Amino acid sequence: MLDTSYRTAYNEDHEAFRDTVRKVLAEHMVPYLDQHEAEGIVPREAWKALGEAGMLCPTVSEENGGLGLDFGFNCVLAEELAYIGTSGGFTLQNDITVNYFERLGSDEQRAKYLPGMISGDIITAIAMTEPGTGSDLQGIRTTAAEDGNHLVINGSKTYITNGQNADVVIVVAKTDPSMGAKGTSLVLVDANTPGFERGRNLDKIGQHSADTSELFFSDCRVPKTNILGGEGRGFIHLMEELPQERLSIAVSAQGGAQRAFDEAVKFTKDRKAFGQTVFDFQNTKFTLADLQAKLQVGWAHLDWAIKRHLAGELTTDEASSAKLWHTEMQWECVDAALQLHGGAGYMNEYAIARLWRDARVQRIYGGTSEIMKEVISRSI
Repeated sequence: MLDTSYRTAYNEDHEAFRDTVRKVLAEHMVPYLDQHEAEGIVPREAWKALGEAGMLCPTVSEENGGLGLDFGFNCVLAEELAYIGTSGGFTLQNDITVNYFERLGSDEQRAKYLPGMISGDIITAIAMTEPGTGSDLQGIRTTAAEDGNHLVINGSKTYITNGQNADVVIVVAKTDPSMGAKGTSLVLVDANTPGFERGRNLDKIGQHSADTSELFFSDCRVPKTNILGGEGRGFIHLMEELPQERLSIAVSAQGGAQRAFDEAVKFTKDRKAFGQTVFDFQNTKFTLADLQAKLQVGWAHLDWAIKRHLAGELTTDEASSAKLWHTEMQWECVDAALQLHGGAGYMNEYAIARLWRDARVQRIYGGTSEIMKEVISRSI
């Protein structure tokens, strides 16, 4: 269990919410983690359970049917999800896609989608990455060509979180390919739209319970009113959400790192070797001491970043720094923790194996560590 007694980003309401989160996850997620991994997806029943408990999209305003809570509540949930070791796409909906709908959506779009997103009846995805483009979003080739009052979408996307579950997808497409980034728009595509098809639930190294998919659009017709935000402003809208997206990944990374450390402590204190516990060897104690120091720094920095974001002051380069540092630290922590498990760490029956596998992509999605360094360097 995460020790939050020394945290500075949260108040009593956040911690009361954390108690609820832990109870709901203990009932509806923890007993089924292996099932989710085996099936490659978190079932809709789990989404409904979290929705009924007020754990989905808690920042949506009361005016739009939500609880009107601050982003700290999202962070509480993200920490706890990471700590139990699930890779379900709840944080994508809570921390990323819901902002697009509430901030950019028309009255009709908000009314159509937000209530279901809050209840867990509507699951969302955002389709950015394409087979030929990774971090370079300006290079996307999916088009949404105007045809009267409609847009005709053609193209493909890959590595899309919630791709199998999604009821609606925010598609990043070129509405005017001649304008480069300025010709990019965000277009809503409902899953039942003719011309939209889901591809494979992709076979990944880790994060097996996350349904990560290929998506295909073949003469997929949607009304022009499905544009989310301003036409031709898609790239700008994406950039506006980057600080929160990267902070969200940093939060999950810190929670996952802490769980890996705790697993290593528990294992080394139980396992005997050469007449003593593995923990009693100096190498073990020094390794764990080094990790604990970094975790201490990490939690303090995370609280600083969360408070900066709640105050509307977290910059893109600061969020990129957080994403870089916390994900790199997470990898160091899970890798060292697995090593301390010895051969047992390579066995899937131990939690550390899943934590290790799931951590690797954290340094890639949301912008690779190398891209984070590029972004940070521009502010120097």
